[in-house]
Amino acid sequence: MISFFRIFIIAVCIIGCKGNDQKKEVNQTSTDPGSKIINAILGDKDGYYYIDFSDYPASDKTLPVGIFDSGTGGLTVLKAIVNFDQYNNETHKCGSDGLKDFITESFIYLGDLANMPYGNYPAEGNLDLLKEHIIKDAQFLLDHKYYSHAKDTLANTDKQPVKVIVIGCNTATAYGKQYLEDFISMAGIDLEVIGVIDAGAEGALATINQDEDAVIGVLATSATVDSKGYFHAIMDIKDKQRYTGNIEVFSQGGVGIAEAVDEDANYIIKNASAPRAGYKGPDLSGDPTIVRTLMAAYNFDFTDEKMLCDAEIFNECSVMQINDAENYLRFHLVALMEQIRKSNTKSRLKTLILGCTHYPYLADEIERIFEELYDFKTDDGKLVYREFMARNIELVDPGLNTAKALYDYLHQKSLINPEGSIKASEFYISVTNQDNPNVITDSNSRFIYEYKYGRTSGEIQEYVKIVPFSRQNISCDVLSRIQKQMPYVYMLIQNFNENCSKTDRLKELDKI
Repeated sequence: MISFFRIFIIAVCIIGCKGNDQKKEVNQTSTDPGSKIINAILGDKDGYYYIDFSDYPASDKTLPVGIFDSGTGGLTVLKAIVNFDQYNNETHKCGSDGLKDFITESFIYLGDLANMPYGNYPAEGNLDLLKEHIIKDAQFLLDHKYYSHAKDTLANTDKQPVKVIVIGCNTATAYGKQYLEDFISMAGIDLEVIGVIDAGAEGALATINQDEDAVIGVLATSATVDSKGYFHAIMDIKDKQRYTGNIEVFSQGGVGIAEAVDEDANYIIKNASAPRAGYKGPDLSGDPTIVRTLMAAYNFDFTDEKMLCDAEIFNECSVMQINDAENYLRFHLVALMEQIRKSNTKSRLKTLILGCTHYPYLADEIERIFEELYDFKTDDGKLVYREFMARNIELVDPGLNTAKALYDYLHQKSLINPEGSIKASEFYISVTNQDNPNVITDSNSRFIYEYKYGRTSGEIQEYVKIVPFSRQNISCDVLSRIQKQMPYVYMLIQNFNENCSKTDRLKELDKI
């Protein structure tokens, strides 16, 4: 069985905050469309997004930790954080003491599900809109406002601000971390932003000996792959830590995987029985790109409409569409192995970075598919991939190293809450704002694809409302997966729904 990587880096260097004594003025003549949302936050006192940062309590250790992602995938990062136990809670020295290290911290989680997946914005040529989403995510964490439910017309103002922001999204880290840090500098507050990419690169290199030749695989969104964020981070750390072996990086954009996990209708419809218009996977063009000669390697599961075909017999399909998360995985892992095989490398794939926060949900499936590929033979008995992959491939979850970076930062800045409770954590999600007449949604109140990725950035509107998690906005299948794979996180979500005064305002709506 392929082992799941659980080695923590002992030494992580956390760069100090870039605080400012005075708020910097935003360049009003800037051609950056993102400056409009920043101007609204910093200067439009009558606008929804305005925050007065003059007395922001960034040094208040009792404040929660903020974390955001484009959907529920960031809960895998939160899972790593809330289960973290690598220090003694009394002395703060390295060494597990059997107590969770963040037990006295509370968290505010935001999943921007209405605008997910973030990985498609750069590919659709709308990076400015992605940056606007990232700034709005941070604005929510830094502000007091939220809505009780999708039909609520008046925002509540009793949410706490946060003392640190964790970007639980690889794409947002790759394209927006520096942008977000610049915004916080403009706001004039001393607040750290922690991303997942450097943490993932550290974790991957920790699986490889200093003088070893090896291949590191990166399975991520297409946008994260295109940013080369992991490649540059791996090579920078490799040089700093003086690795002498030949380390090669092969990346695969996993279009459709995260989307299937969060049940995006552009990529998966569970009650579909035939190929359909509007299908977008497994690449952004909607071209199926399934290589017929690789069908045996894919080993797709055709049961229960997990693959959609326009013929009664699958061998006779002229159109074939993937309709299941594991089948998306099969497609992309075979594509990754084909990249490595065709490169003529002399090294083997030893480590795979799960470069999207949704992918740890599917760790067991990834392990199983790699085992199949290791043993996969052609009809004449030839082992196709064995010489290009290790028998036991380490799966690196960047969330584990992100947890350590967060702990180290809080300890170094004396921001660890001594008397708080993790049970005070809160969980929010974005839903389309049906009170905004400009939004364009489908029959399920979701943004249509063209509107989601095609609308113009810089138009300051409430496209979404941010509301507490509930059964009204999280499907039963997604909740069941959270409950099964991260029971502690699920317990915290359930506790928020059952005991927090904020969710009392859900009225008749179902709680979790």
